[in-house]
Amino acid sequence: MIFIYQPETDPFFNIAAEDFLLKNSPDDFIMLWQNKPSVIIGKHQNTFAEVNLDFVNKNNIPVIRRMSGGGTVYHDLGNINFTMITSENNPEKLIDFRKFTEPLILFLKSLGIEAAFESKNNLKVNGKKISGNSAHVKKDKIMHHGTLLFNTNLRNLENSIKPPKTNITDKAVKSVRATVTNISKELDDKMPIEKFRFELQR
Repeated sequence: MIFIYQPETDPFFNIAAEDFLLKNSPDDFIMLWQNKPSVIIGKHQNTFAEVNLDFVNKNNIPVIRRMSGGGTVYHDLGNINFTMITSENNPEKLIDFRKFTEPLILFLKSLGIEAAFESKNNLKVNGKKISGNSAHVKKDKIMHHGTLLFNTNLRNLENSIKPPKTNITDKAVKSVRATVTNISKELDDKMPIEKFRFELQR
């Protein structure tokens, strides 16, 4: 397993890097990365039904479609993204979000945070979401990836992915809205995001 410390914060580059590694490398990877403010939508979603386009356009926040399914998420430099790409003999049966997020739950517990796996693919603390996860299968490889809200601007998050007040009828996948919180708010011993990321990658 190759660990990648990704210093690049361009969301277009980072989303493309995931795609490239999944499709072109025979190796297994774990990558930690952060993006400048951006909205990332799932493979099967309707942008017009998921994103507050007036807000993101006014604030120069790009909207990017990822290769995996799942819901719309907001990224900024207060959010840490993680990607795991592995080879599997039968990947269609091995999309297991509970197993994938188990190390994150143990890591957060070591910091005094009791996180729980809830719903289909979320981690929550005291009923509030701190992490959403999705996956994509490509031939004999599977990619799990997700978010960790550490000190994200939650106001911008809410405004960016607040559904517009329109009646759009389609077959696109709708995001499941949840109350969110930041990990930094739950820590007894406060730390900057740089230290949190360092401890996470150890």
